[in-house]
Amino acid sequence: MGPLEASSVRRPSRSLRLRLTLSYALFFTILLTILSVGFRQFLSSSLDAQIRGNVDQDWAALKGYFRVQKGEELWLIDQGDPDEAALQGRLRRVFFLADSKGREMDASDIYKSLGIDPPAQIRQVVAGKQTLWEEKVDAKGEHYLIRASFDRDEDLDAYYYVAIGRSLKGNREILGGFTWLCVGVIPLIAFGGSVLGWIYAGRALSPVMDIARTAQRITGSNLSMRIPTRKSQDELDYLIETFNRMIERLEASFNQVRQFSTDVSHELRTPITVIRGQLEVALFTAKAPEEYRNAIADALHDVERLSAIVRALLLLSQAETGQVVLQKSRVDLSEVISDIVDQFQIPAEGAGVRLYIADAPEQCPVDVDRVQFERMLSNLLSNSVKFTPAGGEVHVCLRCNENSIEIEITDTGRGISPEHLPHIFDRFYRISGPSSDASPEKGLGLGLSFVAWIAKAHEASIDVKSQPGHGTTFTIVMPHAREHAAEPLAREG
Repeated sequence: MGPLEASSVRRPSRSLRLRLTLSYALFFTILLTILSVGFRQFLSSSLDAQIRGNVDQDWAALKGYFRVQKGEELWLIDQGDPDEAALQGRLRRVFFLADSKGREMDASDIYKSLGIDPPAQIRQVVAGKQTLWEEKVDAKGEHYLIRASFDRDEDLDAYYYVAIGRSLKGNREILGGFTWLCVGVIPLIAFGGSVLGWIYAGRALSPVMDIARTAQRITGSNLSMRIPTRKSQDELDYLIETFNRMIERLEASFNQVRQFSTDVSHELRTPITVIRGQLEVALFTAKAPEEYRNAIADALHDVERLSAIVRALLLLSQAETGQVVLQKSRVDLSEVISDIVDQFQIPAEGAGVRLYIADAPEQCPVDVDRVQFERMLSNLLSNSVKFTPAGGEVHVCLRCNENSIEIEITDTGRGISPEHLPHIFDRFYRISGPSSDASPEKGLGLGLSFVAWIAKAHEASIDVKSQPGHGTTFTIVMPHAREHAAEPLAREG
């Protein structure tokens, strides 16, 4: 059992899948409860309106078939008609009649079980010509809806109190059945929602678990692992892509550290071995002071070369890891190139090489880190002069276009073979050949690595074209803002 699975076993209550499932269950329960309460209220209102409508119909029928004449009840019913007889039976089932003073004149057994209306209420309804709705309960707990109003005896010009009603038992049974249905169904639906939530939460979180498991397997020697995307273009795919990009950055950083360690161990081994050998030879064989001095001088020379390698490696490593920040300022690139070419005139003349600027505008304003840019140009010119035989030439072209700047450094040297071109910007890569012996003065093999980093830091591209025996051309292309030409330049000196 891995750490992730063990953690899930130890803390099940913290499982995101469990919390999502409980959230689904709680959501379904609350939603269904609200819907059930709302629908029950709607059903209750509908049933109430329906029973009131039925009582109103009964009241209309009562007005058509019932009269009070000369203080006596009169039913205009044909007893031979079964429908009218049934209607009278229904109307008299819940029936109460009283005079205007509250004295009972007639009452059905059911109405008596509900309780005779108090005289005060009767007098109030009759005097105010009102209609009163109320709900009453009999001794068995059955509910009834009562409609009480008034009637007039035109013969005596007197008013009477009349009340009829209907049982609410059917409505109560319907509401009760619906309530119990909700009580039984809501837990089942909530449980079903929980099961579905558990399943879909597991499916939704499976890519996250894949990321976690992959992260557990990743080590310094296993940074090539990537998580395949689900091709759904959703948030999880975005998370996977972000994680993969993070691993790519980590892999690049580990490779830089690994490369630095390899470079250091490779490049420092030879000078240290040479120094040790020189000192051991001097220790065991030298007899005269002059021999000791020569041995120490040779050792110091190799120590200086060793120090140069370390400084160059540290600077390049810091640059590639973003620790060296460019200090950009507005400079005239034409002036910078002119100064660099002037600096290399003496070494070029000593090597019998003609060095000149073939093409350049009067001004070419641009924002660059002057120190780093001069280092890049110096490394390229140094290589061109170094690998161009006597009688050859090296020339520089500067083109300040509307949207870009191009710098070309061309020589007529021995050129570079096609198999070497993809590697010339690698650290410590040296091209073997007749003109490149193994002497330390031939360079550390880091110059073009610096050139590549400086170009990249300035958002520039660098390209090289070469043909053995016909020379080499390095081309640097960097973006250029048009408005630079309208801004003043700060000249040095």
